[in-house]
Amino acid sequence: MCGIFGIIANKEAGFTYNVTKPIVDRLFTLSESRGKEASGIAILTQQVIQVIKSPMPASAFIQTPEYQELLEVVFSGNGQPDTRQHEEQDSSFAIIGHSRLVTNGSHQIHENNQPVIAAEIVGIHNGIITNVDQLWRHFSDLERKYEIDTEILLRLVRKFFEETGDLGAAVQKVYTLIEGAASIALLFSELHSILLATNTGSLYVYSAQNNTYHIFASERWILQKLIQKTPLPHIKKECKIRHIEANSGYIVDLKHLNSQHFLLHSNGHEHSVPISSLTSRRLIRDVSSQQSYKQHHVPGQGPYILPSSFNDDYPRNQERIKTLRRCTKCILPETMPFIEFDEQGVCNFCHHHTPLEYRGLDALLQTIAPYRRSDGQPDCLVTFSGGRDSSYGVHIVKTVLNMNPVTYTYDWGMVTDLARRNQMRLCGKLGIEHILVSADIAKKRSNIRKNVLAWLKKPDLGTIPLFMAGDKQYFYYANKIGKQTGCQMIILCENPLETTRFKSGFCGIAPDHRGRQTFKLRLIDKIKLAQYYGKQCLTNPAYLNSSLLDTLGAYCSYYFIPHNYFDIYQYIKWDEAEIISTLRTEYNWETAVDTSSTWRIGDGTASFYNYIYYTMAGFTENDTFRSNQIRENIISRQDALELVEKENAPRYASIQWYCDIIGIDFEETIKIINAAPKLY
Repeated sequence: MCGIFGIIANKEAGFTYNVTKPIVDRLFTLSESRGKEASGIAILTQQVIQVIKSPMPASAFIQTPEYQELLEVVFSGNGQPDTRQHEEQDSSFAIIGHSRLVTNGSHQIHENNQPVIAAEIVGIHNGIITNVDQLWRHFSDLERKYEIDTEILLRLVRKFFEETGDLGAAVQKVYTLIEGAASIALLFSELHSILLATNTGSLYVYSAQNNTYHIFASERWILQKLIQKTPLPHIKKECKIRHIEANSGYIVDLKHLNSQHFLLHSNGHEHSVPISSLTSRRLIRDVSSQQSYKQHHVPGQGPYILPSSFNDDYPRNQERIKTLRRCTKCILPETMPFIEFDEQGVCNFCHHHTPLEYRGLDALLQTIAPYRRSDGQPDCLVTFSGGRDSSYGVHIVKTVLNMNPVTYTYDWGMVTDLARRNQMRLCGKLGIEHILVSADIAKKRSNIRKNVLAWLKKPDLGTIPLFMAGDKQYFYYANKIGKQTGCQMIILCENPLETTRFKSGFCGIAPDHRGRQTFKLRLIDKIKLAQYYGKQCLTNPAYLNSSLLDTLGAYCSYYFIPHNYFDIYQYIKWDEAEIISTLRTEYNWETAVDTSSTWRIGDGTASFYNYIYYTMAGFTENDTFRSNQIRENIISRQDALELVEKENAPRYASIQWYCDIIGIDFEETIKIINAAPKLY
């Protein structure tokens, strides 16, 4: 999720302003890939903790006058940190920074951005606490001021620390109560210590050879790039980066920079190091230029009021769709591109279907054996959307295959909060590091908006995939993160039953019944696809907008770069009931409130484009998916018909969220879709 980082140093480290600023700048820019919606920093010296934060990307934040002025003030005088001391304390300092991907709480509300200040603690947090509301209800004596989930962490740490007098024990208790993922760094007004803890392992530390400073970050790669490109004092020839493993923490004494290690699920510390306190509390100052609490409409929050005509349009279309001729074996309708029926009414998709063959668990174990590592480093990268298939895949990789995975997500602005929460539920419980690559979400959503508005000028079934073009760099970054983490095995969790074939079919591309994976088209078909989109751009110039380069990049990423992945569902049979049961029972996996389906609920675009497909063509992805299940003798045809009737029902709440988030008018959009030419 977000990127967190920091520096802990004493006077002997030699961190002057000229040394420190390039390091902090670099940590910000390297962490920006994990979140671009807000940035912030806190600096602890002897008498004060000063905080600035702003709703802007890190690369812009470090150019602001207030950021540069804060560093100048802290490192004033002789170029060292403020040396005014409290009695016996030395002039050590700590810096913590945050690059935010918004999850809980709008980034337009100042207090929701990080570092968060609560209960005389300044903290940064990477992850999501998925039971935050339950915790607030349970601890009703605590005052909630903000939307952001980090606040409950800070207030609970303070509560339990005051009750026990033992910071390690207090943090342990907090982690036993939370559900989800949390990698944190905390500064205290009265303690001369900084706390680092993680239940996923998304924390790495580089320490100077003479133990005069520590630098930490969310990813090993960030520290590696920092060491390679930025001059650091007292650097070793062989730089060893220490991994703070899942379910562990460190309390770092700022006087001597000694570290006390403890386990988050242990009844006691491995060893005891006294925590020194100040004789008087430090001041905590938020010196950001804008701190006002802004009340505003948050996109995607409703209210959802449907015009009465919408309630008439869907049943009217549904009755007409029910009259469509359908395959007598599966449920594909006559409007499916390139469909043909024989004398018995069975379609060509059924005739060409080859039953899936699964290689089995033993074959999977043999396949992964050469990639297992014994040095504690991750041995595989698992692509993780937060949907049911990838969630179950993560479960299998960790609990059945006993591998040491890193999970990866590409957030292009349409990963829903529900998907993010489910990602954190699994990573937190299984202790798995999660690397999220965040696109420029505002730009991606702007691109979607431009292409949707272009489509609304001239509705066409073949150009609907342009709405989703922005997510295809997912493959590019999977390859890149694999290299960064040293994982030669990249595991894909693609359900073969989800093959649709109609999206390219509406572009005039005949189905290749031999393929299991959607990104594999013949070269001639790739050329035809490009020609189709080129023609659409010429006949509808609104597509010739600033999203074009991003769309071209997506096309190349999807169809041309290497896809050397191991698909776990080529080995293990996909079993819907088993998957949902396991996820709900083991991880409290969350489902959507506006549909009975568990498919595509983490994808913010699916409800929108499936509404279009249903309205214009009379079927959706649900019809092709259930038809594939029929061919595999998983469900009956009657069961499939009953399921798709429920699953194809409009998800108006999700559609309005989509319209709000990309900035188009919900009511006008639905009216245009409802009036678009139909194939029935």
